[in-house]
Amino acid sequence: MKIKYDPSVDAAYIQLKAEDDRTPFGSTYCCDPKEVEGQIHLDFDSDGRLIGIEVLQASQKLPLYLIPSGGASQ
Repeated sequence: MKIKYDPSVDAAYIQLKAEDDRTPFGSTYCCDPKEVEGQIHLDFDSDGRLIGIEVLQASQKLPLYLIPSGGASQ
C-alpha cells in the first residue's frame, strides 16, 4: 500500500495495487458525496478488483498519521 498526498488540493490517493501488477485500469466509482460528506472515488482494475482510493478533503477525512508530510508514504 502506498499513500500519496497533494497538499495544494488536499487530496490523498491510497494505492492498493502492487507496482508490478500490469492488470489494466477498469473504472472509477464516485461515492455519493452526501453519504460520505465529501468526495471519495474508488478505482477498480479490469478484473473488478479495488486498486485505489482517492480522498478529497483528505485532511478532514483521514487520520493525520495516514497523510504523509512529504507527499508520499508506504
